[in-house]
Amino acid sequence: MGSAITLRVITAANRSAVEGLRVAPGQEVFVEGVRQSLAEAAANPDTNPWCRAVYAGEVPVGFVMLGDDVPVGNRHIPWRYYLWRMLIDSRFQGRGYGRAVLNLVVAYLRTRPHADVLVTSVVAGEGSPMGFYLRFGFRSTGQMFDHEHVLQLRLADLPQPD
Repeated sequence: MGSAITLRVITAANRSAVEGLRVAPGQEVFVEGVRQSLAEAAANPDTNPWCRAVYAGEVPVGFVMLGDDVPVGNRHIPWRYYLWRMLIDSRFQGRGYGRAVLNLVVAYLRTRPHADVLVTSVVAGEGSPMGFYLRFGFRSTGQMFDHEHVLQLRLADLPQPD
């Protein structure tokens, strides 16, 4: 990873470039695209969607979306902090950007009220990102959310930054 990884607000100036990001062929079954994700976020404002473009230096390389401090009893997302979407464009995969994004997400969550657990859900199968999340420190809950396996990351289990 040569350039610093940052998370940036999606604006009119960068939206088209961010929406143009694509996962590798065959990975589409595991994660929705950016355009669909932004539409889903807009349709569900009660989930407090937090959407950011992932940049390596000045180049957009990915996208991340959280349900951020989701109210208890929400009909769409049943967890307070939910990693709803994360993708790294196929041209930039395998460079450590995904891990860097999760580290930035964890740093952000440490500033949020009562953020002790981050939950995500993952489609299983060949090429699934399940192994990536497990290596990062997520653990299976044994639950399913729709057709996806639920994983959780306890923030207290991660080392504190220096």
